[in-house]
Amino acid sequence: RSPDTGRQNASTPEPGQLLFHSNCGQKASIINGGRTALRPQYVAHPSHVIVSPLSSATDDFNHGVVLSNRPLQNNEVFQVRIDKMVDKWAGSIEIGVTTHNPAYLQLPSTMTNLRSGTWMMTGNGVMHNGTTILDEYGHNLDRLKAGDTVGVVRREDGTLNFFVNGIAQGVAAWNVPPNVFAVVDLYGQAAQATILDETDALPLPGDEDEALALTPGTPCTMQSLSDLRFHHLHGSNALITNGGRSALRNNSRSEFNDAIVMSSRPLRDGELFEIVIQKMVDRWSGSIEAGVTAIRPEDLEFPNTMTDIDYDTWMLSGTAIMQDGNTLRNNYGCDLDSLGAGSRIGMMKTTRGDLHYFINGEDQGVACTGLPMGKDIFAVIDLYGQCVQVSLTGGSGLVDNSLSASHVTDKSLPSQSPVPSVSHRFHTVCGKNISVLCDGTRVERNGGYSHGIVFSSRELLTNETFEIRVEKLDPHWSGSCHIGVTSLTPHDTALLAGGLPERAADLRSKVTWLVCGSEVTRNGQRLRENYCNSLERIRVGSRLGVRRDSDDTLHILMNGEDMGPAACGIPKAVYVVLDIHGSITALSTLSSSLLEESDATKPPSISSESEEEEEAADHGDPHTVLQADSLQFLANHGKNILLSHGNRTATRVSSYNQGIVVLAQPLPRLFLFQIRIDQLSPRWTSSLSIGVIAVSPERLNFPATAVALKRSSWIFQRSAVLCNGVKIREGYGPNIDLCPEGTCLGLLLDSSGGLHLYVNGLDQGVGAQDLPEVCYVLLDLYGQCEQVSIVTGEVQGAEQDTHEGQLPGEREKADMVDGVKESLCWVPPDPLALLSCEYLALCTRFKDLLLLPDGYFVEDNKLCVCHCESCHKLRGDEIYRKRGDPPREYAEPIGWCSFPLRPSPRSSCSQYKKWHIGYQGSRAGTIRRTLDRGDLLPGSTCILTSVPVKSDPQNSFPAAEPNLLHSRDLQSVVLSPTLRYAALQEMCPKVMFRDPRSQRTFGAQVALQVCVRPGSYKTGPPSACAIDLMDPRIPSSEIEWLTKEKGATVLKSLLVRVE
Repeated sequence: RSPDTGRQNASTPEPGQLLFHSNCGQKASIINGGRTALRPQYVAHPSHVIVSPLSSATDDFNHGVVLSNRPLQNNEVFQVRIDKMVDKWAGSIEIGVTTHNPAYLQLPSTMTNLRSGTWMMTGNGVMHNGTTILDEYGHNLDRLKAGDTVGVVRREDGTLNFFVNGIAQGVAAWNVPPNVFAVVDLYGQAAQATILDETDALPLPGDEDEALALTPGTPCTMQSLSDLRFHHLHGSNALITNGGRSALRNNSRSEFNDAIVMSSRPLRDGELFEIVIQKMVDRWSGSIEAGVTAIRPEDLEFPNTMTDIDYDTWMLSGTAIMQDGNTLRNNYGCDLDSLGAGSRIGMMKTTRGDLHYFINGEDQGVACTGLPMGKDIFAVIDLYGQCVQVSLTGGSGLVDNSLSASHVTDKSLPSQSPVPSVSHRFHTVCGKNISVLCDGTRVERNGGYSHGIVFSSRELLTNETFEIRVEKLDPHWSGSCHIGVTSLTPHDTALLAGGLPERAADLRSKVTWLVCGSEVTRNGQRLRENYCNSLERIRVGSRLGVRRDSDDTLHILMNGEDMGPAACGIPKAVYVVLDIHGSITALSTLSSSLLEESDATKPPSISSESEEEEEAADHGDPHTVLQADSLQFLANHGKNILLSHGNRTATRVSSYNQGIVVLAQPLPRLFLFQIRIDQLSPRWTSSLSIGVIAVSPERLNFPATAVALKRSSWIFQRSAVLCNGVKIREGYGPNIDLCPEGTCLGLLLDSSGGLHLYVNGLDQGVGAQDLPEVCYVLLDLYGQCEQVSIVTGEVQGAEQDTHEGQLPGEREKADMVDGVKESLCWVPPDPLALLSCEYLALCTRFKDLLLLPDGYFVEDNKLCVCHCESCHKLRGDEIYRKRGDPPREYAEPIGWCSFPLRPSPRSSCSQYKKWHIGYQGSRAGTIRRTLDRGDLLPGSTCILTSVPVKSDPQNSFPAAEPNLLHSRDLQSVVLSPTLRYAALQEMCPKVMFRDPRSQRTFGAQVALQVCVRPGSYKTGPPSACAIDLMDPRIPSSEIEWLTKEKGATVLKSLLVRVE
């Protein structure tokens, strides 16, 4: 809905012009008769206004609050234009309403500090009384530029709506009281704004189209000048609309042929049959084919393409003139494959039997001769490949040449032809309780309350709204319909086990987004709560709509009101899906398919290759698309960034933020892009963030940090994944903040749109799904990270440059050395670099508090290993290993730090390699005695020798299974192949200590990693706790080891864990 909706008309009493109130923030001024507010302090003089030299918008970023001079009336739009901005600050204009009268209000420094009666839109969130009530709402105000407009309106039903550049952002708040004042906060970058009235407002959507439709000479004004139409008989994928004057190909992204259309009558000699190309898609190779035939439509069995006809047919395909499927001549004067939207194609049969073609009104000369003189000749158009939609222009000599292209390859010219529309329809594939009626425009549920899934008949195009109306309700049921989109095609439902599920929420074989009640879900997982008014409140006559915008966001419309973005990252090929559930029993479609709103109007790429060649090129060598040595950072970047070394190195030269850099080239699919962390500073906390954005970075105004990117961004930060600044996944990969200097990080987009993070050449798996086709790599040099360099394509050894950009599975056998693949990128960091891990440092400080002699430990600190989750993932270690003869599996000490002990001089190191690895929990107070002895203390296991409670015969409990530990003596030693058991509280009690560095109190445990001679111990179930699945890989029957033999164990490492 336009923001001008509800403006006062001439018959409405004038309530007084909307102006800014004279009481404003201490750094703001009101000029231009109350219509303009600005943040630099102004000093009034009798004759003019001058800027005070003591203050400007670059000196302060707040105290710029201004209010309207009177309350807003219901449905009255308050709209301002941003006149001036500064680039010094973060944040920008904020707008909203308040119940406070500006005459009596002591204005705060920023309006979000007001704690009563205030609703404000800030960034892309909405705040009520200083508290955020909507996180993801509408366009981000921080990204607006000078000249952009923002508006606010309170509707008579108490809802509050905002507008950005005249576009409604949806309902932001409910139950807003009447008589509220408009508020503008000239915050941060916003320095000046002016109130717009009716004379300043932008034209309503469609005004330009209406004016163009009335322009003399446009094709739509000449429809009555010719009786030529398209024939009602046509190919199976063709559709005739607009009274026979327009033709289009259905399912243009999944079907490329079977769309032949013909003229409604034979052509007269000298009569020009001319069409204009209205829509094209860039999915296929080849394009429109045009010609004539002596076959009547009633006698023709329409083939896949007209060049398959082997009699009485003359066609122009590309540059080739063909007769009866055979090429007569090549290199005719025009190339149909090079024409784009807006180009006109005409055909004329002369009295001599010659066929001429006209391109944009220009005669291309004789194409062929010898057309039969005594037969009727019909015009033929084959909507093939890239060409989707055409319309007749009006006929011979009556065509306005204003659309003439200056070059036949121009594909960007708009068409002023009449706009055909086709009612949206439901697909015949549906739930078992659904009946599809009225030629697919109405659906009804016949029985039960479920099995009511229905799909749209074709894919939802970009910026296209699919709207339905509720026709019937059954009050016997509760619940309501669900609406959304799915990447599952209706025909693929036949492949589902058991067919369509009972509910749309169970459609999970492909990605499905649904709005259920007021929640937004993705494959059944909740994405958002309180997104909109609950769908359970809709009644007969209520309207629901769904739209996929060009920024890949999903929008839901309720009774025409846009509820704002519901989800992001929506792929192109999605179908509308509805679940007619509960009380809703019948729906009908209201909307029509307007192909001119589709992304199918994008200029197609010129290609004469076959479809197979095109696909081969898409999946070929990535280097044919993007050369690794051409990669560089874009010149547009954060203000604290300095580029060097041919823009392949980025350095943050000051502060801790404003360090965003973007790759200049889009990231191709299946191409591994890699950077190296060159320099870290201990002055700051946190570190690098890396990800992609799906908007062009050329003129992007970068925020202070990547987290502030609220549109089409996917960022890896620490061990989380963020989409548009919102965390969508936790615990992914290593903690990037702990990556030391020399770490190599990489990004890869797989063929299905999944984003992968690589750390030192190791794939961390899919972090985000369904990303758009065009994405740009983004880095945020934040906090500790001060410098990074692009290393994709750098030579490291003889073969390195031949491997960059390849997937691990694409490496040749020659790249294998001793059965182990070489690293895909920079060599992993030196183990000593991992000593920068703060957790390892904390565990080391606790070990020092134990006052253990250094002589017991190896001197090389590089052998100390941190097994925290981040360090473990950085090294790419396995969670389980096998060792010994025969091999036995044990679990790595995840979450612990290992301090290797000096090997015993009485045993050779080589013999330990054939021993098994086990763990024993210990007390901090007995570690020194164990190390002094050089072997496990039998006395330390007394806590483990407790016998399990015997069964109670009175209660008929079964007796416990015999346990081999029942009969052990005090000389027995208990071990385990996993610390999940060995580190239980009974075996490994926790001690509290105060960290000497941070002065915080922590709990710590100690354990020992030992080598155990094979055959010297027995295995059994756990005796210190109930039998349960303590480790997913270690059987419960083998989780406890018992040994009595002296010399059967050798101390290997001291383990420390701090919580």
